[in-house]
Amino acid sequence: MIQKIFLLVLVFSGAATIASAQENTLQQSITKGESIYAANCSSCHMPTGEGLGGAFPPLVNSNWLKNQKQIIGVVLKGLEGEIKVNDEVYNAAMPSFNQLTDQEIADVLNFVSNSWGNKQPMIKLEQVKAERK
Repeated sequence: MIQKIFLLVLVFSGAATIASAQENTLQQSITKGESIYAANCSSCHMPTGEGLGGAFPPLVNSNWLKNQKQIIGVVLKGLEGEIKVNDEVYNAAMPSFNQLTDQEIADVLNFVSNSWGNKQPMIKLEQVKAERK
């Protein structure tokens, strides 16, 4: 009986450690992504993610960030044409940032997707690699 209790304690503590490690990994990615955002994105989307009305869409509470495949594709391939973000229409081109590494793209998107009122699941390196192909 004591062995079973000990085993259960080990299993539950291991699960908590794995969950904690995943959260730390997301937090580390967000931290790295902040400097990537500052260097590559803030000139259009502004340092606080509010965008520039009519030209560059906001990232604050953005409904666009819910589709991970879509936002990975936009960073990799750029975007042209009309889009609607938070019920406002934008029609400015966004260049490709495919010169960034897959990890840098995951990190910057994790930063954006978890800042300024956004709370999205972690974008993983494998997702970016799959979209780059």
